Amino acid sequence: MADRTIIDVLLAELEREPSNVAIRAHAASLLHDNGASQEAFSLVVEGLGLDPANAELLAIGVTSGRAAGHHQQADGYATLLAALTGESRAEPDEPEPPRAAPLPAGGPTAPDTVDDLLATWADSDALEEPEIGHLSMSDTMLTDVGGMADVKERLELSFLGPMKNPELQAAFGKSLRGGLMLWGPPGCGKTFIARAVAGELGAKFYEVGLADVLDMWIGSSERNLRSIFEVARNNTPCVLFFDEIDALGMKRSELRGGGSAMRGVVNQLLTELDGVSGNNDGVFVLAATNHPWDVDPALLRPGRLDRSLLVLPPDTAARAAVLRYHLRGRPADEVDVDKIAAATDGLTGADMALIAEQATEDSLAASMKAGEIKPITTKALAKAAKGVRPSIGSWMETARNHATFGNVDGMYDELAQYLRKRR
Repeated sequence: MADRTIIDVLLAELEREPSNVAIRAHAASLLHDNGASQEAFSLVVEGLGLDPANAELLAIGVTSGRAAGHHQQADGYATLLAALTGESRAEPDEPEPPRAAPLPAGGPTAPDTVDDLLATWADSDALEEPEIGHLSMSDTMLTDVGGMADVKERLELSFLGPMKNPELQAAFGKSLRGGLMLWGPPGCGKTFIARAVAGELGAKFYEVGLADVLDMWIGSSERNLRSIFEVARNNTPCVLFFDEIDALGMKRSELRGGGSAMRGVVNQLLTELDGVSGNNDGVFVLAATNHPWDVDPALLRPGRLDRSLLVLPPDTAARAAVLRYHLRGRPADEVDVDKIAAATDGLTGADMALIAEQATEDSLAASMKAGEIKPITTKALAKAAKGVRPSIGSWMETARNHATFGNVDGMYDELAQYLRKRR
């Protein structure tokens, strides 16, 4: 059986974000490959409760379910998967042998030799190798980020300003490289801000998730990291964005015993950030985390992710902007989003999106009952807002402990100030 360290990392991350279907599917696949089919099947069942039409989870559910003896459920998943993909459902036991297709009246057309067979495939499209992560051009700018004036100002002064002035950097002998860690509670727009940074720099946005890097085979995760940085270096200027950096670059002091595989991943990440295996000029590394206290201190040293930016829950203007964004294109009766935003202090952007979705569902139900469109109203949004509680309560408690007892180097000064204001 392969080292379970990577699987344990994925499972730990899943405990923090149970709704992350991508990590759930990756963990289930590795568990099944390592012979833990029952554990994999349990993950799939929970995941399908969140996303019932997820083809990747269904496929893993078919294989792990049959291996674990859950044939009836596995057959059901296979039927649903076939309906979603349009492919025939494979039977688990004694499939009917394939029948030869009848020959056309004009004579046999089946290839007689290997050369004839290859000739029939000559015009078919070649399979493309899957890429790690997602590389695209970003059309998002900081002006698209509603509110958060303080965040945008600090971002401009500490990161964007120097990066957008290569002449000044050259005059002062400064390399065109840089690293920034965005941290704060979940659902507050860290990924959106990273996209805006790429847009401001006119750079490509290369987004990489935890499941894109970690692999069950020893050495494969390190190779994935090396390939990721090579792609970024070949597409400069490029903003290379690592999500969940706390799981990818966790403290090596906590990786004892079976954690040797992850120590190699952290060491490889440090090597790539230093540019030992290549020139990182024009590669701007951004990372996001909800748990900065779990990040290896070596990642935050000068020349690596040496700048950090706290992204707190959105202010009133930002909450109003989030509501407008999620209500666009929907029938709305001149709703007063500013009123709703003023009454939802402490909610994250994800919480505001949930308010818009719940108000939309209520108005849709009313429209179906009335037989005509009933637009979304301010009253519907206010009703939905009353039922939504801040989703970052547990994060705030953990953050308060670190800001109070673990603020040795002053990293959490801003967080401590924010927490004092909210008492």
